Amino acid sequence: MGLPQALRVGAVSLCLSITALGVQAFAQGSGPIRLAVGAPAGGSIDTYARIIAEHMSGTLGRPVIIEIKSGANGNIAAQWVLDGPADGSQMWVGAQSMLEINPSTYKNLRWKRSDFIPVIKGIETPLVLVAHPSVPAKTFDEWVAYAKANRGKLTYANYGPGTISHFLGYQLNERFDLALTQVPYRGNAPQMVDLLAGHALFGFTQLQSAVEPTRSGLLRSLVSSGAKRSPLLPDVPTLADLGHADLTAPAWFGLLVRTGTPDDVVKRLEAAAIAAHADPAVKARLAAQGFDVSGETGTAFRDSIETQFERWAKIVKATGFSAD
Repeated sequence: MGLPQALRVGAVSLCLSITALGVQAFAQGSGPIRLAVGAPAGGSIDTYARIIAEHMSGTLGRPVIIEIKSGANGNIAAQWVLDGPADGSQMWVGAQSMLEINPSTYKNLRWKRSDFIPVIKGIETPLVLVAHPSVPAKTFDEWVAYAKANRGKLTYANYGPGTISHFLGYQLNERFDLALTQVPYRGNAPQMVDLLAGHALFGFTQLQSAVEPTRSGLLRSLVSSGAKRSPLLPDVPTLADLGHADLTAPAWFGLLVRTGTPDDVVKRLEAAAIAAHADPAVKARLAAQGFDVSGETGTAFRDSIETQFERWAKIVKATGFSAD
């Protein structure tokens, strides 16, 4: 039997009151807001999160602190936020590979994209195809010719299985029929160690790692995956510049909260995040790291995740790769 009308009205009123109190508590609260970073401390995503957290803390009038929850390419951080309260006190610092690729490579995920509300796509940053100087190629086209001439004999270093570095290598293989053998590394740092030593000859790596070795001549940067050239490496063309716009694939970092967080709370967090990314001093600090501010929010951010998820799902299926 259903509840009497008076009790139903009372129950609805109670729920609305609790929600209102939750929003008020968020607005007036002094407790910290925790940003879950699903990668080791000191990496690019951690650096981004700390720059943004500092500004957001001032806007919100509450401490915004970093929680390192590394492992499983961000899945541990995602689950930590999902298991927490839906009150805006815990946010996920998500990344392109985590939202757009993980759902296709991890068959037993405990979370879904619909479990999270995208708040802001903070920044975008390209990957760069770098080669050791022992490779007889100074341009991307020369590298393709070299790889074709040595078809089936060369290896390609990616900084992790199931990452954009991995799948961009796969796409180059398919586009140019190179028969490269993928060699996965456990992160960008060990990949760079072998690239600099010449134990690995080439691979897509993070822009931030490529800049100084390129400037010093320890590595050659041949092409970037971004939508536009990076000011840090202005002479390095994009894949689009060379006629391969469909391979454009910047990495991104952004903020998400769990679904069920009250709309007013989401709006407050979004406003603070927008203010942080729009601040000239913050933008300068991000630019120094090779980050281009995106600032995409709301439906546009959600739609871009879904569009790119479809793209990567097809590639994952074609490779047969599974993180499990």
